Amino acid sequence: MARAEVNIIWFKRDLRVHDHRPLIAAIEAGKPVLPLFVIEPDFWALPTSSRRHWLFVRDCLIELRARLSALGQSLIVRIGPMRDVLQELSSDFKINAIFAHEETSHGWSYARDEAVRDYCYQQVIALHEFPANGVARRFFNRDKWAAMRQKRMAETRAIAPDDGALSHDLAPLASLDIGAIPAREEALFGAPLVEGDITQEGGRQAAIHLLRSFLTDRSSAYVANLASPSKAQTSCLRLSPHLVWGTMSSREVQQTIRNYVKTAKTPLSKSKARSLNAVLSRLSWRCHFMQKLEDQPEIEFANMHPLYDGLREKEAADDEGAAVHARFAAWAEGRTGYPLVDACMRSLTVTGWLPFRMRAMLVSFASYHLWLDWRMTAPHLARLFTDFEAGIHYSQFQMQSGVTGINTIRIYNPVKQSYEHDPAGVFIRRWCPELAGVSAQWLHEPRLMPPMEGMAQSFEIGRDYPLPIVENEVAMRAAKDKIFAIRNQPEFKKFAGQIYQKMGSRKKIGKRPKKTAATKQMKLL
Repeated sequence: MARAEVNIIWFKRDLRVHDHRPLIAAIEAGKPVLPLFVIEPDFWALPTSSRRHWLFVRDCLIELRARLSALGQSLIVRIGPMRDVLQELSSDFKINAIFAHEETSHGWSYARDEAVRDYCYQQVIALHEFPANGVARRFFNRDKWAAMRQKRMAETRAIAPDDGALSHDLAPLASLDIGAIPAREEALFGAPLVEGDITQEGGRQAAIHLLRSFLTDRSSAYVANLASPSKAQTSCLRLSPHLVWGTMSSREVQQTIRNYVKTAKTPLSKSKARSLNAVLSRLSWRCHFMQKLEDQPEIEFANMHPLYDGLREKEAADDEGAAVHARFAAWAEGRTGYPLVDACMRSLTVTGWLPFRMRAMLVSFASYHLWLDWRMTAPHLARLFTDFEAGIHYSQFQMQSGVTGINTIRIYNPVKQSYEHDPAGVFIRRWCPELAGVSAQWLHEPRLMPPMEGMAQSFEIGRDYPLPIVENEVAMRAAKDKIFAIRNQPEFKKFAGQIYQKMGSRKKIGKRPKKTAATKQMKLL
């Protein structure tokens, strides 16, 4: 009996049916379409993957399966390496073609996609890969990238297929019951989340609700609260994990915001207009950073500027190695003795989210104050961020660690940030309850509290809360000296120029007052 001929629509990080050109192309190809999502154990075993990510994805898959069922063919979910799944499906069907989006992510995903291309070549299966909005594969002229992205983002969105568009006479296929996967999570995703930990809701309906509430209610306070660890959670857009897993495309988000501004019945307030423009700018920066990983995948593992190689490598001696791991553990567990740093890490561990400035402060503190290599700290935060996106993650870690060679060195002063962004200590008291009874005078620097004052407040530094793991000013000064010792080397500019030509932003900047080399290259925040 002849096998039925089918086309596969391979869902990866595009868990939607709206603005999905591979799906439309698969339908228009005229053969029965099998929607496929593969849970690949090797991906979930990566040091950057976590159960939190899976729980978000599971929400997305449950909703996507329901939507595809309405189109006429339920989502087929399988577990295993993609090549093995294709081989298994080939025993039941003649696979004519596979339709999918290009994926810019880990080196793992590039290797997986290359293996699929090789399999398709061997089996004479057509593989049709479509660009994912503003990131371009094999696009080598960085000067023209912004124009390319602008054109892509302005293209008409693909309309979702009508109900019944996937209807065909194929026999029902075996598929994993997504709702039953929790029983199998232990083997796939390691240790469970701590009870009480939060995972942001996944699925397109949740994304629509967030975008709608942001436009109508929350956007006015976006810029004002952007850096606030206690207020940003409600005033920020919060669509980042949905963009990671594609319940909405970035083109959809950008065009929806632009249409909202264009069709507003009453003039927008200055704060709201400013906030919406800021979000559009960040959507552009998102693509910019992902393009860096697309153009140079090795930044997942290697410093952008080669002169920084070895700068923070773990010391070989056992005692020094132990000290490195002790500093890492204190940072990862939120017990550094710096209240805002510790509150941010504890909050992130439970909620999976922080505003950008607080994320940058965590990375800066680890990289400069604790002098930890970004390749040691990046996987830990990747597992915690619900919205972990490799293209943004590695670029930002290298920027905040000062190893790109083309960005201003930004060293965040955790005490200054604490006074500025949590002046009343609302956030600190919530996430560091051992400091809840400490008066505002000493909350940001509890080590300075006089012993008699501590007795009055039933608080003792070193007993109830850790002493600072490093001296703030001393650590910042030492980090600055080490970084600029590299920057002052004669060959530094040559490499930096090459990096800029390949990955630097082409955003036009107006003339600014002339600055000294030191002030131009470093900011203390």
